[in-house]
Amino acid sequence: MLDKMTDEPGAAPLNLLAGWISREDLAEELMVKPDTLARWEARREGPPCMRIGRKVYYRQSSVRDWLLSREQSQPKRKGRGRR
Repeated sequence: MLDKMTDEPGAAPLNLLAGWISREDLAEELMVKPDTLARWEARREGPPCMRIGRKVYYRQSSVRDWLLSREQSQPKRKGRGRR
C-alpha cells in the first residue's frame, strides 16, 4: 500500500493520503450514499475531489470549506403550492 512507501530504507513510512478521505468514508460521515456523492460530482454540486484510478478522494479541508459555503442563515422553504 501507499502508506508503506519510504524515501530511504529504515525511514518512517510516508503517509501520502494524510488529510484525504475516500468517497465511502465521506459518504458515511455525511450520512449519504456513495452514489449521492458521485451524482453531486457529475453535477459539479459536491465538494471537489481527485481520482486515483477508480478511487475517489476528497481533501478534508476542501470538504469543510464546501460545507461552510452551503451554510444558510435561514433554511430555504419549499413551496407548498397553490391553495
